Amino acid sequence: MLDDFHLIEKLAHFNRENIPERRVHAKGSGAHGTFTVARDIRQYTTADVFSTIGKQTPVFIRFSTVGGERGSADTERDPRGFAIKFYTGHGNWDIVGNNTPVFFIRDPLKFPDFIHTQKRDPQSNLKSPQMMWDFWSHSPEALHQITTLFSDRGIPDGYRHMHGFGSHTYSLINTSGARFWVKWHFKTMQGIKNLEPMDAARLAGSDPDYAQRDLHMAIERGDFPKWRVCMQLMTEHQAATHPENPFDVTKVWSQREYPLIDVGEIKLNRNPENYFAEVEQAAFAPSNMVPGVGLSPDKMLQGRVFAYADAQRYRVGTNHQQLDINAPLNPVNNYQRDGAMRLGSNGGSSPNYEPNSFNDSPVQDPSFAEPGLAIDGTAGRHDHRLDTDYYSQAGKLFNLMNEGQKASLVSNIAGSMHGVSQEVIDRQLRHFYQADPAYGLSIAELLSKSRA
Repeated sequence: MLDDFHLIEKLAHFNRENIPERRVHAKGSGAHGTFTVARDIRQYTTADVFSTIGKQTPVFIRFSTVGGERGSADTERDPRGFAIKFYTGHGNWDIVGNNTPVFFIRDPLKFPDFIHTQKRDPQSNLKSPQMMWDFWSHSPEALHQITTLFSDRGIPDGYRHMHGFGSHTYSLINTSGARFWVKWHFKTMQGIKNLEPMDAARLAGSDPDYAQRDLHMAIERGDFPKWRVCMQLMTEHQAATHPENPFDVTKVWSQREYPLIDVGEIKLNRNPENYFAEVEQAAFAPSNMVPGVGLSPDKMLQGRVFAYADAQRYRVGTNHQQLDINAPLNPVNNYQRDGAMRLGSNGGSSPNYEPNSFNDSPVQDPSFAEPGLAIDGTAGRHDHRLDTDYYSQAGKLFNLMNEGQKASLVSNIAGSMHGVSQEVIDRQLRHFYQADPAYGLSIAELLSKSRA
């Protein structure tokens, strides 16, 4: 009967156990650990996390695939998300990156379009190589990332054996207010290991949670995974004279010109006690910044500053930052009040407006403001076709590979084009040819054999 309120409460709660899954990076795994400083970089930043050599800061890292749903396989050919939350003394700092140093697009206006091609066809609800390659054939800037994705590093052997990257250009700010542009690199200390496509397909059927199982079991047995934390630095003057746009996420910075600087080490040493509370509700956003670090004019990063935080407000809730996994270690003083699932005293009797006449209320501190960023030009809708060098870095990456790696790359690309229309294939082949004639010719020959 409906007056069995225990039954009603249990069923009603059960109906509401799910929250919306992430639109991207839905399938993920996470773990807790520490970041330990190994080098003094206080000449570049005032960030508390880097204040002394040997200092340890708690971190939480969430790894993920990008295009699949929550129940998808861990061994799909797909970029891997690599998101880090540093619980610093001045608040939480998030670096939201991937296991690749570049991305497919550089215009945030195209991000929803791109993700649609990685999801499901609206009519058949099936994954569609036609949609994927059609979009890429119209987006030559994607070629660098395509070359990475279809290389032998396109299917990492779990999360422990891959590098991570901030991918975007971020910034550091020192005590004098000088700004330095920075690229973050996280180098696996377990060594790079990748899966062959046949093994990945077998695991997708027999153990679709392979990467999550591998991470969890390694930490359980005390085999704690580690990553070297490195950075590339560029001054504002160097950026102004750099031949390529240093804020273009489809390109890398030369490590010969801007060598890697070792900063410290991340070690993951504790599994979550509850997956939903700590992994599913973990909310990352590049807008989670602390004094001494900052953003950049990277247009994709600018788009993500809004999109990621807004996705968490929708997915988890207005007050998601109050959940234990997202809450900073230091006290938070602001004028935000109310909203669904508000925790704590909700500000108590303190004022909810500023300026006010109360001496114990938070006030804006100009000493934490970032230095102004010089802006030149005319404001308007961004034209991401102003730079036409789509091919040079993809071609260089292709020529860094040995013959076996090139053969694997070409085979993976040709295999993924099965069922794609000839018009799209021809358009995409022209991009491969312009990166390197041998690159395009090898793919064309393999496609020709498969049709024979």
